[in-house]
Amino acid sequence: MNPLENRLIAPAVAAVLILLSSSLHSRTWTSADGVKTFEGELQSYDAASGKVSVILPNHKRITFKQEKLSADDIAWLEKNGNRPAGKATEVKELPDELPDPDGKEADMSKPVQVYILLGQSNMLGAGKPSKLQGVAAEKYPYLVDDADEWTVRRDVRNVFVMCSGNSPAKDHKNEWMTISGNIGPEIGIGHHVGHVTDAPVLILKSCIGNRSLGWDLLPPGSKPYEHGGKTQPGYRGTPDEPDGDTGGDMSKGWYAGCQYDGDVAAAKKALENLDDYYPGAKDYEVAGFFWWQGDKDMRNAAHFEKYEENLIQLIKSLRKDFDAPGARFVTASLGQTQKGSKGGDGKILDAMEAVAKSNDPELEDKVAFVYTHPLSKGGSSSGHYGGNPETYMNVGEAMGKAMVELLQQDR
Repeated sequence: MNPLENRLIAPAVAAVLILLSSSLHSRTWTSADGVKTFEGELQSYDAASGKVSVILPNHKRITFKQEKLSADDIAWLEKNGNRPAGKATEVKELPDELPDPDGKEADMSKPVQVYILLGQSNMLGAGKPSKLQGVAAEKYPYLVDDADEWTVRRDVRNVFVMCSGNSPAKDHKNEWMTISGNIGPEIGIGHHVGHVTDAPVLILKSCIGNRSLGWDLLPPGSKPYEHGGKTQPGYRGTPDEPDGDTGGDMSKGWYAGCQYDGDVAAAKKALENLDDYYPGAKDYEVAGFFWWQGDKDMRNAAHFEKYEENLIQLIKSLRKDFDAPGARFVTASLGQTQKGSKGGDGKILDAMEAVAKSNDPELEDKVAFVYTHPLSKGGSSSGHYGGNPETYMNVGEAMGKAMVELLQQDR
C-alpha cells in the first residue's frame, strides 16, 4: 500500500489512497478533487514554496505540493501550518523547580523530537563534573537522586558527534541523558525540553571548537562581499577564489563553509541511523536548533560586522537542510560580553538580539536570544569559563527554557 507517495507527487494523478488506522496523532486530509482522503500528521509546512511534509501511520514521511490538497486543507495549513515540528506532541508547563526524572521510557509510537546543537567550543563544553558534585543538590537538584548519584533520563538521548571540516565524524557520546565526562549546555537543555515533551527527545550535538560563522561555518547561500578592500569568500569559495565553488571538495584545502558541511552531514548521518542513537525509534522530526558561538568571529571585523546577516542565513539554511521550515532557534551570547560592549563580541551580541527581535515572518516569534553574562560564573569563552560547570548548566537551563517558551506559543 505504498503507491500513496507516488500518487501525491505525480502531477497527472490527483487521487490518493485511504489510510485508516494510525498510531500517530493525525488529521484527515482530502485530495484536491475531493475524491480521496488519507490520514497523516503534519511534520512541516513552508508557505513560501507550498511544500508540505506529512508522516503517515506507517511512520513514512512524504513531501508534496499543497495544490495536491483540497481548498479546506490549504486554508488549514495557512492558519496552523507555520509551527515548529512536533506541535502535535503536548508541551507541558515548566515547574519552578524540575523534579528528578521518573525513569520512565518515552512513548515510542511518537516521532523522536530532535534538537540539534551547533557552534564552537562554547557548545562543545568544558564543564568539570567534579566541580558540580558539591553544588548540584542545592542548585540543580534534578541532577542527583536520593542516593546522591547522578540521575538518568530514559526519555532523552544525549548524542555528540564531531568532525573536522567535512571529514568523517566520530561518536563522542551516545547515551541516556546523565552526567558523564565534561558537560556543555546540553544537560540543562535536555532536562528542560525533555520534561515538557510527551514524546522521545534526542539532543544531537554536532560541533568542534575554534570555528567562525564568517568562514568555517559559513552557510549555503552566502555570497562574496568586500571588506577593507578585500573580497571575502562566499559559501564554498576560497581566499584565492572568493567567487569559486569547491563543491565540497577539500582536496585543495579548507574552504568557506566546510565545517557547516561537516556538522550538517554528521548530524544527518546520525539521523539516518536513528535506531543506533535512539533504540527503538522509527521516525523523527527536527523541532529546534541551539546555537552558542562567536569567540572566533569577534576577532575578525570582516566576520563580526557580517554576523547578523550570516546568522539569518544560517537559520534558513539549517531549516532547509533538515526539512524543518518551522523549527525554532535559540542563540546565546558569549558569557564575558556585557550589553553595550563596543568590541567585536558586543557586535555579535547585538546581532543575535536583533535577529531574535526581527519582524521577518520567517523569524518573528521563532527565534530566541539568551543573554548569558549574568549566568556566567567568570572567565571567558576563549578560556572555556575556567571549566566551571555552573556556567554551562546555567546557560543550558536558560536556553532550554527559551526553547520551551517558543514551543508553547503554538499550543
